[in-house]
Amino acid sequence: MASTLAIDIQYASPAIEKNIKSIVSSITIKKWVKETTQHSGSLTLRFVNQAEGKKLNAAFRKKDAATNVLTFPYELTKKTVAADIIFCFPVIQKEAREQGKTVKAHLAHLVVHGCLHAQGFDHEIEKEAKKMENREIALLKLLGFTNPY
Repeated sequence: MASTLAIDIQYASPAIEKNIKSIVSSITIKKWVKETTQHSGSLTLRFVNQAEGKKLNAAFRKKDAATNVLTFPYELTKKTVAADIIFCFPVIQKEAREQGKTVKAHLAHLVVHGCLHAQGFDHEIEKEAKKMENREIALLKLLGFTNPY
């Protein structure tokens, strides 16, 4: 039986939605998620502004600044996953400029990154970080993007 993954994409404002959709379609974002996620279940991707990103990062990570992606995993079994993944679009745009990448390529990387976190991957320990990075590189290549590192 094929896995069924429900993917909900939310935008904090019409301006963010317009901005993102001018770069990449919701269909393409969902394709990235499906390619990265081998589980059934439910993932919500929410694209937020600086203020919401900062508020969430402060509340959940005690950091007084917005970050590019936050993953909130709720369920993970061998077959199912449930998580919310929050993307701070202004941070993503700024990082893409600073790193000399297209916003689309950087966003693809962070979608893959967030989905891997939802599936239990982490990068706190060097060995685990290398494993996660290698998986990201392979998935991004499959999606048509170059090595983000």
